[in-house]
Order: sequence, then structure tokens, then C-alpha cells
Amino acid sequence: MENPQIIAKGQRCLDIEIAALEATRNSLGEGFAKVALAIKQTLAQGNKLILSGVGKNAHICNKLVGTLNSIGAPSCFLDPVQALHGDMGLCRSGDALLALSNSGETAELLRFLPLAKRFDLKTVAVTSKADSSLYEICDYQLLYVAEREACPLELAPTASTTASLAIGDALAMVLLELNAVSREDFAKYHPAGSLGQTLAPRVDQIMRPAERLAVMPLDASCRQCLATMSEKSSGCIALIQPDGTLAGILTDGDIRRYILTHPNFLETQASQVMTPKPIAIASGAYAAQALKTFEQHSIDDLIVVDSQNRPIGVIDGQDLTKLRVV
Repeated sequence: MENPQIIAKGQRCLDIEIAALEATRNSLGEGFAKVALAIKQTLAQGNKLILSGVGKNAHICNKLVGTLNSIGAPSCFLDPVQALHGDMGLCRSGDALLALSNSGETAELLRFLPLAKRFDLKTVAVTSKADSSLYEICDYQLLYVAEREACPLELAPTASTTASLAIGDALAMVLLELNAVSREDFAKYHPAGSLGQTLAPRVDQIMRPAERLAVMPLDASCRQCLATMSEKSSGCIALIQPDGTLAGILTDGDIRRYILTHPNFLETQASQVMTPKPIAIASGAYAAQALKTFEQHSIDDLIVVDSQNRPIGVIDGQDLTKLRVV
């Protein structure tokens, strides 16, 4: 077989799987929404999700379990055969069971499901066959479309497993939004991942320390503040009360806006130009909290304060990119 033929056969496989994904996407309807809302309710009540399947679907289940757990939706895999020999013990009233079978006629699942329903589980059929036994026996249905497999022999599960995985991913991502999972939550569930390593550090580890923090007393002039800001190469300066607590912040933006209408700007007392009681973040807070503060308030600089509200450092918005926080 020549290289062009090999490439063409690979493309044919992908074309068939893409067609299955497009058909699945176009077929989503009220049933998908009902499943998503039912599972959201299950999780809100403190219950878990159980995924079950055999063969290739067992692998799909395990992948989806990982995805669901990563977004804070407690999930586990239950082998339907092992369930009949003791593993049914993990089922609890109110849990939701997602049963995966392309044909909807997998014998092991059909034997297991009636017994599982005794535990008062919500059952969801994940299948491509609306006329199947699995579809009929379950409370909810999640249908995908895979009219043909990409296997030249029409035997090896390919397009069907791709479609079932994709609809599972779609369900997980909808749950993520329904449950308002944030980047901080995701980092909490992935402490060893790149996002977790980025957002898990404390602000004290990413802030510009005291020696790089521009600070002046509340009665300083704008001239003095500008000189200090230039010395510290800072886009802002913290103004403090006589007891050292944070009184306000003066930024480049404040200066630009004020100088246009006040020709004697340099001799003006900084307290007249500053933003009083500025947004600050406490020492010891997570970098994730700092990122959330930047996003919520659309600010460029964030003062870090100690337990006495005294400025001890600053996080410049430009530093977040360098630190790979954003």
C-alpha cells in the first residue's frame, strides 16, 4: 500500500467519526437537557454518579469518571458483572447510574440494571438505539448517533465510542457551567496539574515584595509619589496612614486622568487624587483568589496587606502573564 492510500484510509476513518459527531450534535434535544438537570439535582443532594459498561464502553466510562471528578461531580465506575458479586454495595439511594451500551442490548447491563433500580437510583441509558431494551428500562435517555463504524470490517467500535465519549464530555461541560465551577475550583481538584501549580501558590510567592513596593505617607505630594514610583518601576503607589495601614492607592491611570485638568498636579497632595480604601488582598491568600479579584474588578494592580492592613507587597497585572497565572 502506497503512502497516499494509507493517508486516504486514515482520512476516511476520521471522516466517518466526524460525521457521527456532527449527527450527534444535531440530534441533541430535550432529552439531553432533562438528563443534565436530573444529574445536577443528584449532585446538589449530595449523591454521586455511577457509570457502568462493558468492553470498550468500560474504558469510556473510566475516562468520563475522571472528567466528572475533575469538575467536582463525584463519580465512580461499576463493573456490571462485579456488581452482581458484591460491588453493588457502593450504590446509595438517590445516586444516578449512567449505563453505556451502543446496541442497548448488552446482556450484562440488562441483567444488572433491574437489580440496581432496587436501590432507588436514577438510571440513564447512554446508547445509539432508541428501540433498545436499555432505552426502555431506564428513567432517562442520552442518545448519540453512529450510523456506521469507521472499521472497514464494520466490527471494531470506533465512531460509536467516539460519539458516546463526546456526548459524555458534553454532559460534563454543561454540568460544569450549571454548577458554576471556577478556575479556582478546577485548580483545587487538580493540585498536581499545571493549572493547580499555577493557582495554588500563595500571593506572597508571586507578589513584588516590600523592597519593590512604592509606599508614601498620606500627606505626600504627587511629585514625591511619582519620584518613588519611578524609583521602584511601579505603576502604582500605596499611600499609608501614620500607623502604617493602607489608606489609598495612586495609579498611573489616576495620574493621567487628573493631570489633564489640573496644571499644578505635581504639587497636589496625593490624597486628593488617590483611590481611597482600595481593593487589597490579604497575605496568605491563594494566587487563584488574586486572579479572581483582578477579573471581578478589572484592576491593574493589587496591594497585598498583612493582618493589620499594612501594605507588604503588590501584584502587578502584567506579572500574571509572566507567572503563567493567565
